[in-house]
Amino acid sequence: FSSPFLGRTIQPSYSNFNRWYVAWICFASLYHLPSFQSMGVDMRMNLSLFLTIYFSSVLFIIAFHIVFIGLWYIGLVARMAGTRPGIWTIFQNCTVISIACCVFYSHCGNRAVHKSKSFGRNSDPNLLAFLENEKGTTWISNFLRMNELKDQICSSWFAPVGSASDYPLLSKWVIYGELVCSGSCAGPSDEISPLYSLWATFVGLYIANFVVERSTGWALTHPSTVLEDEKLKRQMKPDFLDMVPWYSGTSADLFKTAFDLMVSVTLFVGRFDMRMMQAAMKRTTDETQNDDLLYDYFNEREDLWFDFVADTGDGGNSSYTVARLLAQPSIQTIIGGSMHTLPRGNLLLIGGDLAYPNPSSFTYERRFFSPYEYALQPPPWYRAEHIALDKPEVPHGVSKMKDYDGPQCFIIPGNHDWFDGLHTFMRYVCHKSWLGGWFLPQKKSYFALQLPQGWWIFGLDLALHGDIDVYQFKFFAELCQNKIGENDSVIVMTHEPNWLLDWYWKETTGKNVSHLIQEYLNGRCKLRLAGDLHHFMRHSANQSDNPTSVQHLLVNGCGGAFLHPTHVFKNFEQFSGTTYGCKAAYPSYDDSSGIALGNILKFRKKNWQFDTIGGFIYFILVFSMFPQVSSIFYLVIIFFLALLKIKYCSLNLLTLTYNL
Repeated sequence: FSSPFLGRTIQPSYSNFNRWYVAWICFASLYHLPSFQSMGVDMRMNLSLFLTIYFSSVLFIIAFHIVFIGLWYIGLVARMAGTRPGIWTIFQNCTVISIACCVFYSHCGNRAVHKSKSFGRNSDPNLLAFLENEKGTTWISNFLRMNELKDQICSSWFAPVGSASDYPLLSKWVIYGELVCSGSCAGPSDEISPLYSLWATFVGLYIANFVVERSTGWALTHPSTVLEDEKLKRQMKPDFLDMVPWYSGTSADLFKTAFDLMVSVTLFVGRFDMRMMQAAMKRTTDETQNDDLLYDYFNEREDLWFDFVADTGDGGNSSYTVARLLAQPSIQTIIGGSMHTLPRGNLLLIGGDLAYPNPSSFTYERRFFSPYEYALQPPPWYRAEHIALDKPEVPHGVSKMKDYDGPQCFIIPGNHDWFDGLHTFMRYVCHKSWLGGWFLPQKKSYFALQLPQGWWIFGLDLALHGDIDVYQFKFFAELCQNKIGENDSVIVMTHEPNWLLDWYWKETTGKNVSHLIQEYLNGRCKLRLAGDLHHFMRHSANQSDNPTSVQHLLVNGCGGAFLHPTHVFKNFEQFSGTTYGCKAAYPSYDDSSGIALGNILKFRKKNWQFDTIGGFIYFILVFSMFPQVSSIFYLVIIFFLALLKIKYCSLNLLTLTYNL
């Protein structure tokens, strides 16, 4: 209660237009509401009461803190260092207290003695006639008679706590209530005001909670042992963020991501392309000698291991779990009934969508860099604020990149990384040198890696178009013609697995990528890697006499994000004229179908806030269209229509999620 509204919000990096739009919608809705006077609410009285209680609460709480600090200064109380509340926290608490008291006054008043009254004293005559015609037998009349229940609550649960004679010591410091009776009344009331007692209760809760949270008297008199201190240090958890609440809570991340996507498509697609800017900044006209894009110092090694993952940066726990496995010097796994030891990859390849729901300094640092830094710590000389101007910045003690034996990382952007025009990706990937303990020599958003034994890796940047641009195509095409041997093998890494998505949506995308693989690689592409879909699927080409453009297709979007189904791709077989068979899938088709069915049955239970808040917003928008409505009956009808509307919208969204 004493620390509300904690947490750092995700701020948009380009515009706050959506805030102004929401504010305008709310103002328009309030402007078209019926007058509060017609609904029995005196706004002037509530405003006067709010200001009185608010300023009184601020002065009282500030005085309490001054007294508490004075007691701490003379040593009568112990206070944890650095825990003094900010002035904004005090203002927020006083606002909550004032609003609660105003709501109580609007519904229950400040009555010292409450007598029963007939229902409908201030009710609409049309509503009374409706109830008389219905003879009180309909569910609507029963619902509206809850007003009687409200009176019972006000007279029983929130009744006056007593009179001045009951608390003689406080008789000079309390406020008395208004005397309300059914007949003539003689003399003033000596009952303590229920409004005052409610205010005193809230302030008392604040003071008690503050003292308990900030005082350490018990801890000072019960010191822990050294072993207990070490145990507590080991048990301290890192400050990870929860999974992105797409549908739970206010669903602000879902709506904001949709808005960011709309802005990105409107501003960047067809108008500005960061990939074109990268091509214009190249240092040489010979594409095959461009050291900003081609990294060939791996080919001198005898062997090389690499790890591939995509769709990282969702929940901190899940992302850290994956990062920790990637950081282990070796892991043991059972393959074909026997135990195998797999060393940590010399290369870590990440296939995009680094942080959700959108790219910003906050999401990249907290959802992507933080879990990987906890999993594998950066070198001692690393500074988070450092900007790499001339990459690669060779690590200390190493003269050439080919002599560096530590793990390295190369990353391609995904669609979520392009929502701000690739600005955050360029700042945190192309101008930083370390992702935790992984070295980042990468300078551009796409690259080519020459590996040992005639193997190559092409990292393609598809942006929001789902395809590479002509400058990117030119670089890889010339590389195929001038550098790659006839017997070499190439691994093509993209963010989107167009072989699955094109089959599902019955369309054709990535024409430049397909042209590069079929015409220039011409059978040398042995493996395609992709993410975007948050599951694992591996397909291999069936034996055939016809030439195969790609031998293996692999999707691994299990970097820590939520899970996508696999059973919807169960019938996938054909791609680019080649027949494929599924060799592995996680989750399995049966498990995926069961999980998806659970989503349909449990979605509303787990995400009830989405229905409630969405229905309330829809109710406000519809209610603003009826400024002349005065009957509560019509308000009830509008409210239930809003619930039906939001349930219909939720069902459509759920169906789309199930299909994907």
